[in-house]
Amino acid sequence: MQIRIGTGIDFHQFAEGRKFFLGGVEIPFHKGCIGHSDADVLLHAISDALLGALALGDIGKHFPNTDPKYKDIDSKILLRESYALVQEKQYSVINVDATVCLEEPKIARFVPQMREAIAAILNVLPSDISIKATTTETMGFAGRGEGLFAQASVLIMQDVN
Repeated sequence: MQIRIGTGIDFHQFAEGRKFFLGGVEIPFHKGCIGHSDADVLLHAISDALLGALALGDIGKHFPNTDPKYKDIDSKILLRESYALVQEKQYSVINVDATVCLEEPKIARFVPQMREAIAAILNVLPSDISIKATTTETMGFAGRGEGLFAQASVLIMQDVN
């Protein structure tokens, strides 16, 4: 059995007039993220981690922001398609550990929903998905509320036939 690890990170800027999606969940907030897709930083970071674990490139390679078919796409679809590429190589997820960095909104009450949404896509239990939140103590772009970022690590294993 072969085990591999991947890491991913994503950044998005906040803007008024957009819906805010994080971890596959719409979170009530007066701002959302700017992006070609729905700009879900957490799902993008996990997608990049999955692809990186097998040296398959990044989500920009597979889902370019220059392609109109990805305009405003639900990032759960991007995660599902990223995971399909991993499954094609006969690997499956063991666990995900992710951190979201933002000052507001507070996301703790939405974490169980996010864990459920991500686990359903990756065919694991919600207990295999860790999502933590932190702030930058008002430093930098995230601290000023201009945007947020997420970092994720995934552990995958080769399926035994």
